[in-house]
Amino acid sequence: MSDAATEQGRDRARVDAPLKVAGLAPYAYEHEVGEALFLAPVLSTIAAGEISGIDTEAASAVPGVRLVLTHDNAPRLALPTLPTLTVLRKPRVRYRGEIVAAVVADSLETARYAASLVQVDYAPGEPNVRVDEHGRDVRSLRRVMGIYPGQHTVGDVDAALAGAAYRVAGDYATPTNHHNPIEPHSVVALWHVEHDRWARLQPRTTRLTVWDSNQGVVAPQGVLAGAFGLLPTQVEVVSPYVGGSFGTKGMPHPHLIVTVMAARMLPGQAVKLALTRPQMFAGTGYRPETRQRVALAADEQGRLQAIEHDVFAPVSRVIPWIDPTAGPSLAMYDSATRRIGYRAQHLDIAPGTFMRAPGEYTGMFALETAMDELAREAGIDPVELRLRNEPEVDPESGKPWSSRHVSTCLTEGARVFGFEQQREPGGRREGEWLLGQGLACAAFPQMGMGPSLARITYTGGRYVVSMQASDIGTGAWTVLAQIAAQALDVAQDQVEARIGTTDAPYAIIAGGSTGTFGWGSAVVEAAQAFREEHGSAPAEGATARARTRMPKGVRGVTRMAFGVHFAEVAVSEVSGEVRVRRLYGHFDGGRIMNPRTARSQLVGGMTMGLSGALFEESYRDPRFGHVVNADLAGYHVAAHADIVDIEVGWVGEPDPWMGATGAKGIGEVGIVGVPAAIGNAIFDATGVRLRELPFTPGRVLEAWESATSTSTR
Repeated sequence: MSDAATEQGRDRARVDAPLKVAGLAPYAYEHEVGEALFLAPVLSTIAAGEISGIDTEAASAVPGVRLVLTHDNAPRLALPTLPTLTVLRKPRVRYRGEIVAAVVADSLETARYAASLVQVDYAPGEPNVRVDEHGRDVRSLRRVMGIYPGQHTVGDVDAALAGAAYRVAGDYATPTNHHNPIEPHSVVALWHVEHDRWARLQPRTTRLTVWDSNQGVVAPQGVLAGAFGLLPTQVEVVSPYVGGSFGTKGMPHPHLIVTVMAARMLPGQAVKLALTRPQMFAGTGYRPETRQRVALAADEQGRLQAIEHDVFAPVSRVIPWIDPTAGPSLAMYDSATRRIGYRAQHLDIAPGTFMRAPGEYTGMFALETAMDELAREAGIDPVELRLRNEPEVDPESGKPWSSRHVSTCLTEGARVFGFEQQREPGGRREGEWLLGQGLACAAFPQMGMGPSLARITYTGGRYVVSMQASDIGTGAWTVLAQIAAQALDVAQDQVEARIGTTDAPYAIIAGGSTGTFGWGSAVVEAAQAFREEHGSAPAEGATARARTRMPKGVRGVTRMAFGVHFAEVAVSEVSGEVRVRRLYGHFDGGRIMNPRTARSQLVGGMTMGLSGALFEESYRDPRFGHVVNADLAGYHVAAHADIVDIEVGWVGEPDPWMGATGAKGIGEVGIVGVPAAIGNAIFDATGVRLRELPFTPGRVLEAWESATSTSTR
């Protein structure tokens, strides 16, 4: 077998690493655009109501100010667009932090100063921003995200729970979390001067160029074209390097529309905007909080007889985004009797959006904590309990699995980690620190988000792979070249990728853990077409293109990535502090295309899971509707000092139903089970069960005190 033939599985350094380390990789805000102007938004200070007046005189008088944009002078949108993007159209306010004006000036400092001088008068409404699952505006849902059932029942759940040999039930809560990528949302918009009055009629004439930080250029291209009356081919979006996202850059947000509006009024001048960290907390999405109730019933052998999972979450009136939190309870374990239900409270708050492993992250915390409680109740080892409940087929649909190696992840992961829980919690101690171990399973569906296109061109002695794929830190620049090199049977240094621009063939966004297998399949198909058309000695300029192809009959199987997380913690009985000493994850991610980038993805997911388990929580003021800890001082994200020993392993067996690569998505499964594994380890250390994230010292001590007072009554 040639070196090229094994290229996919090789450990390769990122091809974009030298540019990034040297600070030469241009992110959206850093592209050279000549003498740019700078935009500063003005955000609403009420949660709902009307704008009764805006005084822009002082702001307009500041030297260097080019434009003050309000609903009175903003360009009208050509076509209806997403509800979140309908800004500066009417004198209304729908949530605290909505953009109500913007200032464009010669310098960033001038723009921000002038924005502070814009006086906005409001006629406040009577907003409801207080979360109360028993309050007003709460309703049951029929559908979740438009595709998942809002209510689902199979069998007689109540009878199964009543007659179970073992039964556990608990209430669980997860907080609002905000995405905090290193690179904030940023955009540069340039509306080109029309020297030729017929230029607007030419479908290939670029009229608008946008350098934007996103998870895929196709979404902003389509949205901007429709909103501003252009053809998609007249909108150029450039996004080669993205400094992280985790879901927040998956769809356009209001700041993009406002920046393009400003550029439309200042043709020939590039307008730049980079949101501040507090502004990131205002209108670019978040993971909604949840309150869940999970009940499990099992027979004498610990085999599940019923699963009940109820979910409540607050949603925005603008877009009622809610995660499919109960999804894991439908597919993770074998149970003939199941019931799930969703309720949402519609509030005057900013809309949520998808955040890494939406639904699975929150739902698996509740389900896997309940499974640990069931293992304790039944006196069964937690690994053995899960093995006894492994489903042969998808419990929800009855379809066979494309592949499922949870048993291997459980047994091999436990062996590598050295997993051993105590028969009675609280028996391991090092001074003030109590030690414990816990585990939790993880799963994430492998969704089909439609086909992508790839083009391969031979030029200058190299093969160039072009597509609209986006590298948000996942290693796409590197892995796509590896896939092409193997498919073409050439060395990787003969292949380069060109991604992140709309002049490349269409590709799905980087989201839902679909990028590598979806894009990769298109690359393989294009490589095969290239060889069929041009042979092994192609002429200069030879090219071929093809689309993603999934195996025939793929709709007849259920595709999911799986894993198991193992955690060891130390809990201070003095301060209540939780320290995670070790984390290990063993994953079923199909063929591993590049061990280095795969490990980076999984370790990154586990780090994010640890951060969410111990620290991350957004506090929304129940009176005014804004996030009060909207910066990295008040919203702590795990730092180097918080992370000690994280390692991963994998099964590595290709999944034949995942297309030409055999790879599953691993960008999200790495975060899913981490909070539950840590919480279960805390119980093993202390005997105290925590059912609300994050596991702060205050919550640990409060639960400890409650357990102690209960036991002494």
